[in-house]
Amino acid sequence: MKLWLRVGAVLLIVWLLAAGTAHLVRSMKPTPESLVRYVDAHPMANASTAERRQIIDKVVAQLNRLNFEERRAVRTSKSIDGFFRNLTDEERNDFLDRTLPEGFRQMMLALNKMTPEKRKQLVERALSDLDKANANGSDQARRPIDQAQSQKIIKQGMSAFYEEANADVKMDFAPVIEQMQRTMQSLR
Repeated sequence: MKLWLRVGAVLLIVWLLAAGTAHLVRSMKPTPESLVRYVDAHPMANASTAERRQIIDKVVAQLNRLNFEERRAVRTSKSIDGFFRNLTDEERNDFLDRTLPEGFRQMMLALNKMTPEKRKQLVERALSDLDKANANGSDQARRPIDQAQSQKIIKQGMSAFYEEANADVKMDFAPVIEQMQRTMQSLR
């Protein structure tokens, strides 16, 4: 009987340790809300160069650990736009270099997993958004990126698209790519 109690106690301890570890790991995974809280709690305006570097490193690490939908939620909420605007051109380039590849990789994985119907809806929404952007002019006032940074984003996005998207995604998104090319040519 004592043996069974000891075995039971050991198993209970092991399960508690496993549950505690799982909870700790889940609590350490960033969420869009925790990223926004971090950015709000660490303003860039009065930070020293070393502090700015640490803040950027932490934001990059958290952003890169978010999945596609979580990244999209952060982007569409515009909750860290102020952070991005407060970056210097050099910091902005570094930030883009460190976050774009992972973001595009996750986007391609998500597109590859989507149903054709969902992709069709996304294509229609993207075409509508492009038409609105063309009608309203450039959104440069909202996004503080220069022409070189825009070109970098487009180049990395297109590279990820052609390298990682499956054939169905490429076919479905052909109209979006064509519209983007027409838009880019009209800006020259």
